[in-house]
Amino acid sequence: MQVRRYGFGGVVLLLAVILSCPVAVGAKGFLRTEGQDIVDETGEKVFLRGVGLGNWLLPEGYMWKFGPQGDRPRKIEKIVSDLIGQESAEKFWLDFRRYYITEADIKRIGEVGFNSVRPALNARLFLTEGETACYVDEGFELLDNLIKWCRKYDIYVIIDMHGAPGGQTGTNIDDSPRDEPELFMDVKNQDRLVNLWVKIAGRYKDEPTVAAYDLLNEPLPHRTGAAEKYKDQLEPLYKRITEAIRQVDSKHMITLEGADWSNDWSVFSEVFDDNVFYQFHYYCWDRPDNLKSVSQFLAGRERLDTPIWVGETGEKGNAIYWGTTQYFEANNIGWSFWPWKKMDAKNTPYSINKPEGWNEIRAYSEGKGKPSKELAQKAFDELIENIKLENCVHFPDVVNAIFRRVPGKVEAENYGHEGLNKSYFVKDTGRKAKHYRSSEPVEVEVIEGDRDRWVSEQCIKLGEGEWTAYEINSLETQTFRAVVRAKAEGAAATFVFSLNGQSEEISITETDWVDIELDEVKFSEGVNRAKIEVSCGEVYFDWFNFE
Repeated sequence: MQVRRYGFGGVVLLLAVILSCPVAVGAKGFLRTEGQDIVDETGEKVFLRGVGLGNWLLPEGYMWKFGPQGDRPRKIEKIVSDLIGQESAEKFWLDFRRYYITEADIKRIGEVGFNSVRPALNARLFLTEGETACYVDEGFELLDNLIKWCRKYDIYVIIDMHGAPGGQTGTNIDDSPRDEPELFMDVKNQDRLVNLWVKIAGRYKDEPTVAAYDLLNEPLPHRTGAAEKYKDQLEPLYKRITEAIRQVDSKHMITLEGADWSNDWSVFSEVFDDNVFYQFHYYCWDRPDNLKSVSQFLAGRERLDTPIWVGETGEKGNAIYWGTTQYFEANNIGWSFWPWKKMDAKNTPYSINKPEGWNEIRAYSEGKGKPSKELAQKAFDELIENIKLENCVHFPDVVNAIFRRVPGKVEAENYGHEGLNKSYFVKDTGRKAKHYRSSEPVEVEVIEGDRDRWVSEQCIKLGEGEWTAYEINSLETQTFRAVVRAKAEGAAATFVFSLNGQSEEISITETDWVDIELDEVKFSEGVNRAKIEVSCGEVYFDWFNFE
């Protein structure tokens, strides 16, 4: 790798405004919808930037690295019980739920910048199955604790029914017992869901820390045939639940998800409540990376004239995280990152260290040999220690990418979304990018030789007189080492890297990628604007790194 150094003295940043921060929950009261915005009781707009508390009250097999025999809560529970016995398993689960999310997690969630959480609930933790259903104290006590901590640290709570009675998807994600969406197949399950929501609403009706009730997570996927069979029942069920909730709670917002993993909004015919907002989920799993359009949801917002919100996004890499939250906010869409932590990962704010012997337990979940009870007990005991926040691995680069702030790497393709002459200028506005932002004219290309199966490395190409601009957040006034990765196309070229109207012109002759090191650059607290403009020739830009 080549490294070149250029002077960049005296650089300061153009724009500094106050970064968004959590509204003081106790002081501002209940949130409500007002047109296409969410506001507090004073009428001040509140932008929900949240994180999902997945794997806590509804364990998901992929976050345990498990195979098909451990892909959902009831199967994970069976594995634990098979390996260490029922009595030890019961103790394990009590400890797991006690330590997976604690006050320390909520405090940290607020410290890094999130202002809301979306806990994923499994109805089975609140309501027993079988012919005679009984309420379970533990689930409500855990939720009470969460809300108490969130109240203390000014964090809103969106209560998410991730696994409804009988299951709303017929897949592993809702703890479905028989891979069927039995919520829609048996009115008894719907009755139980309605009653459970009424109990939740009655418990928290006077709690402003609770922002909203998320009635059903990702119901009725198309690929299983569930949507075609049952989606005509979805809106009527939402109406029924909402009407029941309003008998005990007239204050809280309700959020509704479309069919097919939340994203089929054709099921919504009317706005039947005056304090409701609609939700979609947004994952960019395309390869090469692709920033998918949200135009259909913007059209839905206009039709419904309510706020819209991304209840889940994430599970990829930092370039996508930066690009997606920027895209949402440019379109007045709040969001919730998924999830806060999971095992042996590098693409979440926190990662849980994999216990010793976990590979043998994972193999058992894939139908292979059964490990000894001693090995399993030791691994599960270690897991209880590892899930505690103080024992997890923090990835500040992930958090900084989510909030688009320094220190961190700014991918060149993540220029702003204000359009021509504001976020970019190119001469040929009729062309379209090959990748990533394919509706826009800035040339985005996949870097040759990139073979990562999960994420792709991409770059932009700018010609003479063309430019792109970036908004970069900083929590405080601070200086960073700056590096730009670029290469010339064919012949010597020159570009200008500027911040706050002060700029440095850089000549580049290399036609292979070169890391160009600059002097320290100074960021102001708040939002800062950077710009690159090619003054001669053609230049490819990969990224800008500030450390």
